[in-house]
Amino acid sequence: MTDRSERSARSAPRDGGRDPALSAIMGERRGLINLAYRLLGSLTDAEDIVQETYARWYTLSPRQQEAIDSPGAWLNKVAGRLCLNVLSSARVRRETYVGEWIPEPLPEPAEWTGGATADPADRVTLDESVNMAFLVVLDAMTPAERVAFILHDVFRYPFAEVAEIVGRTPAACRQLASSARRRIRAAEVPAAAASAQAGIVRDFKRAWEAGDIDALIGLLDPGATAIADGGGLVSTALHPIEGAERIVRALLRLSGRLHGLTILERTVNGMPGLVVQQDGATVTVAAFQVENERVKRIWAVRNPRKLRSWKADPQP
Repeated sequence: MTDRSERSARSAPRDGGRDPALSAIMGERRGLINLAYRLLGSLTDAEDIVQETYARWYTLSPRQQEAIDSPGAWLNKVAGRLCLNVLSSARVRRETYVGEWIPEPLPEPAEWTGGATADPADRVTLDESVNMAFLVVLDAMTPAERVAFILHDVFRYPFAEVAEIVGRTPAACRQLASSARRRIRAAEVPAAAASAQAGIVRDFKRAWEAGDIDALIGLLDPGATAIADGGGLVSTALHPIEGAERIVRALLRLSGRLHGLTILERTVNGMPGLVVQQDGATVTVAAFQVENERVKRIWAVRNPRKLRSWKADPQP
């Protein structure tokens, strides 16, 4: 990881026609989006956090802004505190969420809505810290654990800075990050290489398209789990589906209920996954966890509010 001040300097546009100070401030945007998405698991919420962070910066007087030694550090601190507040209130909001909640899936850069015209500052860098399985484990942590772990272990903040954001002592933040690491180790499984997962996902796609029940069951771990997120806005399973045969029946029911489906192989949060489209519009994004050459978990996001980053394919 590079030093955040160095990243800020490199990311600031070298545009002679712009105010250098403004360029430096706006150059932090992508870093803030990346931080907020990992903390919240929602691009929509992350964008709201970044907007609020900049709003707070611009409410400062010029004298107050000039007194801040590192505007980038100030912005990151404010964004981190705002994310902590959102995480604390999210637990209450989740109690009224219809069905299961899954982190918002992200496409690879070339597949981002709007293609090359989309603002690159709004794109999240895809690495192991946005893998869907990793985000799901993060979501089970307490807000303070999640913030301390992401800030320190992923973004390399020293615990003294983490403490300022979390509102606890550096020693307490060290304990929070350690607890988060134990949770991650307990949930870890041998990760399949992207190439191996791509082959299994491809076989899964072909068997699903063919309605080949035996092939689908063979590709699933007998104790596999499928979780769907419709947010109450579309029809989907409200509870996790356990077992290979039950998952296959659910998949075939979905195909029978939604006509004219196209299943596409796509990168989902940096790993091979599937995108289901109807009349060119994305209706489902599925992420997979592969273990011992079989699908162990499927996360299927159907909530349309979480699919806005996925562009529709043009129809002939």
